[in-house]
Amino acid sequence: MVLILYVFAKNLLKLYNFKILSKYKLQKQMMEVASNHQVLWVGIGCARGTSRQLIQKAIEQIFTENQLPETAIAGVATINLKSHETGLVELCQQRNLPLKTFPCDVLNKVFVPNPSKVVAKQVGTPSVAEAAALCAASNLTPLEPPHPGTIEELGKLLVAKQIFRLEGQPGAVTVAVAQMLPNQ
Repeated sequence: MVLILYVFAKNLLKLYNFKILSKYKLQKQMMEVASNHQVLWVGIGCARGTSRQLIQKAIEQIFTENQLPETAIAGVATINLKSHETGLVELCQQRNLPLKTFPCDVLNKVFVPNPSKVVAKQVGTPSVAEAAALCAASNLTPLEPPHPGTIEELGKLLVAKQIFRLEGQPGAVTVAVAQMLPNQ
């Protein structure tokens, strides 16, 4: 049964042109990130009122778990609806990072591995964190739709979306990380 699920998932990923990385290739990729500076875009989706502390804790945890240096963060990306979200704006100001936002119709055109029908109903696109990270990593301007093609043309999704909540803290945050391609 496990083998059938693995084969199904592998074929599904191939269908959408996603690359499956071996552990060795992933470690090599992480070492390349460590040697480059400011090549990672953090995609953020969050509930209204999510604190800077929760967003910061989520980013720190993602980067620690995936052995990524926080010094490689080029900026933070999200949907236009979150451009004035206090916790997000405070985090970017505190860390001196740019906040790049994209309209839902641009994010809606990005193929991602983990779309959400719930998010699509709420904001008009099935992905905020993954799609925004990929768009920002591709150096798209916020009004420029992605070119038709594969996810690799936009950037390299290093960390698929992860959702964080902290007991006693209001809100929730979804984080994804994409790497800019070498020619960008």
